[in-house]
Amino acid sequence: MTLREIKNTKWFKFFSNIYVLVLTVFVVWMLFFDTNSWWFTHRELNKEIEKLKEQKTHLQQEIEKDKEALKKLNDKEELEKFAREKYYLKKEGEEIYIIEYKDSLKD
Repeated sequence: MTLREIKNTKWFKFFSNIYVLVLTVFVVWMLFFDTNSWWFTHRELNKEIEKLKEQKTHLQQEIEKDKEALKKLNDKEELEKFAREKYYLKKEGEEIYIIEYKDSLKD
């Protein structure tokens, strides 16, 4: 095909139209090069969505742990055990000795 034949094809005429060229440049600019481009904004939002999904699963696991702890604390013996272990509470007339092992001490 010669250059003259290429210029006479309908596709060449369509794509050589100034409006089509300007629109194509504009679309490419908006999709890839602009600060609010679809390419970069979309990628950043996907990263944020993934981070939020991970946070959601973590928080759901924490909620399940807390629900189990609340179920345990409804029992009087478990509540007493929790108070003794976490807050070092004791019964009247009772003495508590805290034993720390050498490897559990912080330097």
